[in-house]
Amino acid sequence: MAHKKIVVAITGASGSIYARRLLNMLTSFPDITVGVVLSRNAPDVWRQELNEEIRIPEQFKVFERTDYFAPFASGSAKYEYMVICPCSMGTLGRIAQGISDDLTTRAADVILKERRKLICVIRDTPLSLIHIENMRTVTLAGGIIMPAAPSFYSRPENFDQLADTVTERILDQLGLNSKAYRWGESAEQ
Repeated sequence: MAHKKIVVAITGASGSIYARRLLNMLTSFPDITVGVVLSRNAPDVWRQELNEEIRIPEQFKVFERTDYFAPFASGSAKYEYMVICPCSMGTLGRIAQGISDDLTTRAADVILKERRKLICVIRDTPLSLIHIENMRTVTLAGGIIMPAAPSFYSRPENFDQLADTVTERILDQLGLNSKAYRWGESAEQ
């Protein structure tokens, strides 16, 4: 596997378990660089939902949300992937309208303009027409809208396994091999 550079942005949307599971899974891939940026509300939502403080794996570098000198604020740093997990509708709306008012939205703008892979893991329901139009705009610009919709056919037995049905799909989009349940394959394959 070639070395990959990945940005993970965590917003204040509900769904902190997905971010936690994604970060944990990414630690098992030695040949990646991961930069992390948190929204202002991400730590509060994480604490509320998971009853713990955010713990970013030590091999990942955390950047302040106002640090426009972060490498992934420029296309020249060649970060190929960005995952916003979870992605709030406010963040999605700013990306759709080209408003780069923090490092997350600036990095997303860079990823899209460089024709690289932006994955927005939305976790909101119901959706308004504004949300749907923003998702359409980001999709037309080359982004991937990935609703945090867990699957049940692998028969998850706990919250982590349920969340993994989403995070393993994120790994698929990043081109990273995971041990995900594959439809039509036996567990031994």
